[in-house]
Amino acid sequence: MRLPECRALLTGASGGIGLALAEQLCAGGAQVLAVSRQGQALDALAQRYPKQLRRIEADLTSLTGRQAVVEAARCLGGLNLVINAAGVNRFAMLEQLDDQEIAEMLGLNLVATVQLTRALLPLLRQQRQALLVNVGSIYGSIGYAGYATYCASKFALRGFSEALRREVADTGVGVLYVAPRATRTSMNSAAAVALNSALKVSMDAPEQVAAEVLKAIVADRSELYLGWPEKFFVRLNGLWPGVVDKALRKQLPLIRQFSHKESPR
Repeated sequence: MRLPECRALLTGASGGIGLALAEQLCAGGAQVLAVSRQGQALDALAQRYPKQLRRIEADLTSLTGRQAVVEAARCLGGLNLVINAAGVNRFAMLEQLDDQEIAEMLGLNLVATVQLTRALLPLLRQQRQALLVNVGSIYGSIGYAGYATYCASKFALRGFSEALRREVADTGVGVLYVAPRATRTSMNSAAAVALNSALKVSMDAPEQVAAEVLKAIVADRSELYLGWPEKFFVRLNGLWPGVVDKALRKQLPLIRQFSHKESPR
């Protein structure tokens, strides 16, 4: 898929990876419908690319929000690329989360993504070639303490992407699942940043992630995992999970130390 030929719908466009994707898509010549909850974060980009970037503010967890997005997509005059990059994260042990925080993560990261994808599939099917991109996480393949609910949402998103890819295999629609490793975005709490620093975890810039995603789109790939050590641990976790269990157990004291927060409300 060539970027100048893309008519793209991008969710989570005001976030770190989403904003970087919006900028690089526009720079590559694509037409972009940017979906976000905070449209003002895209003001500077809209001024630079007034003919390429359209914006819509919407709550994807609501039916009316998703309907507004689908209607805006129809107005593009055809849609051949959807990038689901909207998401939320909470670094905390499961017992430190309340029901609202759990519902928010599962609702946006998984349920809203599945529902919006279902609504947009008819538009993608109208094209000779189209691509759906789901931005997941390395934590969609490795269960990590302090991220149990987040992992649940991303494991499910990975399975959804794989199953949907097989559902549409006899159509012109492809599905790309992207698994970034730790990335420097505002989604990371101060506690998460402190833990990553203590563990000496490598973190990518959102611009790096976006560039790799666009390369995968152009190359028509079906999966993209970022970070060599992380890719190795994904393989290791699949083959010998007990080895990974032992390695991660050593990190538990630090994880518990940094995950402290107020009691569930």
